[in-house]
Amino acid sequence: MDRKKFIKTSALAISGFYFLQSELFYATERKNNNIKENFDVPIIIVGSGYGGAVSALRLCEAGKKVVLLEMGLNWEKAGIPFSNLLKPGKSSAWLKKKSIAPFMNIFSLTPFTGALDRLDFEHIKIWVGRGVGGGSLVNGGMAVTPKESYFKEVFPHLDAEKFYNHYFPLVQEELKVNVIDEQFLKDCPYYKFTRIGEDEAHKAGFKTMRVPNVYDFKYMEKEFRNEVPRSALNTEVIYGNNHGKNSLDKTYLRKAMETGNLEILDLHRVQTIQLNNDKSYTLNVQQIDTSGTLVTDKVFTCKKLILSAGTMGTLQLLLESHAMNNLPVHENIGKNWGNNGNFMTGRNWVKPLSGGTGAKQSTIPVGGIDNWDDPEHPFFTEIAPLPMGMDVATALYLLINRVEKKGEVAYHKANQSLTLNWDESNTVKMKENAQYFIQKMNKANGGTRSHLLFNNGFGADICYHPLGGCVLGEATNEYGKLKNHDNLFVLDGSLIPGTIGVNPFVTITAIAEYCIENLIKQNEFA
Repeated sequence: MDRKKFIKTSALAISGFYFLQSELFYATERKNNNIKENFDVPIIIVGSGYGGAVSALRLCEAGKKVVLLEMGLNWEKAGIPFSNLLKPGKSSAWLKKKSIAPFMNIFSLTPFTGALDRLDFEHIKIWVGRGVGGGSLVNGGMAVTPKESYFKEVFPHLDAEKFYNHYFPLVQEELKVNVIDEQFLKDCPYYKFTRIGEDEAHKAGFKTMRVPNVYDFKYMEKEFRNEVPRSALNTEVIYGNNHGKNSLDKTYLRKAMETGNLEILDLHRVQTIQLNNDKSYTLNVQQIDTSGTLVTDKVFTCKKLILSAGTMGTLQLLLESHAMNNLPVHENIGKNWGNNGNFMTGRNWVKPLSGGTGAKQSTIPVGGIDNWDDPEHPFFTEIAPLPMGMDVATALYLLINRVEKKGEVAYHKANQSLTLNWDESNTVKMKENAQYFIQKMNKANGGTRSHLLFNNGFGADICYHPLGGCVLGEATNEYGKLKNHDNLFVLDGSLIPGTIGVNPFVTITAIAEYCIENLIKQNEFA
């Protein structure tokens, strides 16, 4: 960083620090006097995931002043290290007394505003990220562009050629997408599980693909040589990566902060939204501390509001605000929800006599199985790591399928919670694909369906990619403006109708770029 840029960045950081310090002081004083703080700002973004980060950067570049409200912690500012999978500490889970990984939850925790949260519904569990950077903090970083044919099927009204020639390359550059070096992959013992997974897939007649990632593979090569602190090679991923990963706080959000036009308020949880007579919005917000305790109630008023709280967060805000404050919502809000076809499965007794899948495993996946062109069993499969600290001769897979039967999200006013119309009937075809995949793999290579990890060998209730409920062009106009509103916009995964066929964050980011570019061109934020 040159001297001029360093001085500018330092000045912004110092001014932001004193702003937040004064905020906390006056919040305490006013809380003691039962007085809510009131703030009037032009543009508010709720949530700092992919849609929120893109919106913040492009609006700030256009000279707009933006306040971003994030319910999670600003991890970079707090300086609190992320936890690894084998020793989850206080930073791991959002206000939980026990760890919440998909497996091996034997660790007790002190409630803390940790990086990973799990939303439990009757037939499905949904994992989401908490903190500045949203889901980018806790996902595996797989930066997959969807099949163009499927993108056209899901979004027939969008210009696919422009997305594949412009928006997808743009976000790959902004997100710092890169690909692992093949020689490193071949030599590195931490990727034995990938090499075996690909070899066995080929023997079973499946086609594999190299999957790009936002993790810096040059950094990974250095950590393998013990030249830098380890992260991906130290079982860090679903509770956050301390090093190597280009999460949004290091890409889009950092660039937005450098403009001087963005203020991020972390640990600010929006409760409800109210539409005012002048078409502005009032947000009731709770500022909390890291134990989840209320610090103060705040009221924010804004002329323009962008909801980027993630699929479940955005739907919670819209549906609860409709129930509590009579916020107008279109009839399609909550509909066309899906789990992106997420279906987990595994195989035991994989190469048990030749070292299994490896005792040491990188947490960053780089291999996939592409069976999308199979007319009877179309799916994409992530060859997933299972870093247990020992060799368990087990292969783990995340299948991503079509969602033949969509679900619906609603709000239960009496219980003050979301309900999700989703059960085994929504995953019938996903289960058929998983059975077909596992049977074919075992027939060619040996092994058994994994009862070690899942009941009956299948994880039908695991969802990492909730999508839909506020679908682009159905609940919104073609650029994400919510129907029945003049100044309310939705830019996150809820715009995608339940399925995109691969890990979705590249698509979410590209759609956000497309929407905010056109909204700015139309002077929606003038």
